[in-house]
This record gives sequence, structure tokens and C-alpha cells, in this order.
Amino acid sequence: MKKIMTVALACVALGAVMGCAKKAASDPVKALQERGEFVLGLDDSFPPLGFRDENNQIVGYDIDLAKEVAARLGVAFRAQPIDWSAKEQELSTGKIDCIWNGLTITEERKAALSFTKPYLENAQVVVVRADSGITALSHLAGKTLGLQSGSSAADALDEAPQVKKSLKSVVEFKENITALNDLEIGGVDGVVMDSVVANYSIQQTGKPFAVLAEGLAPEAYGVAFRKNEPLLAEKVQSVLEEMAADGTVAAISQKWFGSDISVIGK
Repeated sequence: MKKIMTVALACVALGAVMGCAKKAASDPVKALQERGEFVLGLDDSFPPLGFRDENNQIVGYDIDLAKEVAARLGVAFRAQPIDWSAKEQELSTGKIDCIWNGLTITEERKAALSFTKPYLENAQVVVVRADSGITALSHLAGKTLGLQSGSSAADALDEAPQVKKSLKSVVEFKENITALNDLEIGGVDGVVMDSVVANYSIQQTGKPFAVLAEGLAPEAYGVAFRKNEPLLAEKVQSVLEEMAADGTVAAISQKWFGSDISVIGK
């Protein structure tokens, strides 16, 4: 009897979980609002999009956008640092509601995730030491490049086979900041990274770096949700467009970049 009761209770629990999952998939916006919290997954060392300030608070352009979206949805906001190389797994297991931190939209990712429209344009570039004598991609022959593990920098390098083939080696780092620190001490000869992050880092730190004029690949950032939750992506897109129309996006962009570089609603 006890065994039968245990099995019955397990079936009820499983049915409840499946019912909740089905509800979230069919109406993810309502499910989010009922839960009352919007959890954003990010790499918290990715300035100026999402990073920790001198008070160890997570701040940034993406953070300000997402906080306003959460407020307009009527829910609390939480920024959840994640292992960037495992971001899709963090999303699929429900630990976060979205990946929002300079995530490049690619065909491969679009097949597995639901995306908003692009909100910021970017490019993969190579950062070098200003005194290195490296001024073109052709000068990287025989050199060592660093890049962040799990980032689109690796994809950009794959799409430039002549450049990649000419390299001595490629070193992966957990964070762009670590890669740039290694560049500064001569551990690597260059770092492939997002132009938005590279230019901001050079401006803020004043370190003797330079960005090569030749980019590896243009790209665009989007906010990613679970594949079965396109309605949530559409809702967030709608709110972002409202924010663009009333000037909120422009104000946030001005705060972080000194001008309105957003492409929302444009």
C-alpha cells in the first residue's frame, strides 16, 4: 500500500511539474509575471554591458535596459552571473530567464534559442599593444592570439581561415579582462574581442592598446530566451521599442557611450 501511495504521489508531483512547464511554454509572459522576478544571465566582467563597479555592484548598459524592461513588466530584476561557456545550459535548466550580455546573434544560436531583434551593432576586432608594430591582420602571422572561451570571437576567427592558419597558436581565457591582462604582459600578441568592449576598455583604463582597423566580422547583439518561449522574446522586444520611442533607450546609451548607438526601432 505504501509503495502504491508513493508512486501515486510521485505521479501527481510529476504531473504538476509538467503542467507548470507547459504553462510557462504556452504563456511565458504570464508565468514570469506570476513568479515576479526577471533573472538575467550574464558574464559580469563584460564592460560596459554588464560588469562590477568599485562597490562590487553589477552595472552596465544591458543592465540598465533590462532593469527598465523588468519594471515595465511589473516584476523584480536580478542579474545572475553565469559561466559564459555554459550559458545555453543555464538557460535551458531554468536557472535564468534570458541571456542578455552582448550575445551575438548567429544562425546556429537562432536555431536553438528565441531572440529579440538586434539592439546593438558590434564587430569582432583584434586588440594589440600599441607599440607592437602590428597594424594589420597580415602582421599576425606567427603570433599568438587570445580570446574568451565560448564567445563569438572563436567563430569570427574560424570565418577568417587565412588569418587563423597563419597564427602560431590560439589561447582561450575565461574572461576578456584576463585576456587583456595577458596581452599587457606579453603573454599573447593580440586578443580577439567585441569592438564595443575593446573601445570602452581602452577609453576607461588608458592602457597602451590599439584596435586594428581591419575587423574580423560584423555582428549584432540580441537577447536570447528558451526556444519554446518566443512570446517572451516578443514581449521584451515590444517593451524595448516603447523605451526607444519615449527616449529612455537614448538616455541609457548616452550614459554609457556618450551618444545614442542603439539600433532598437531603427
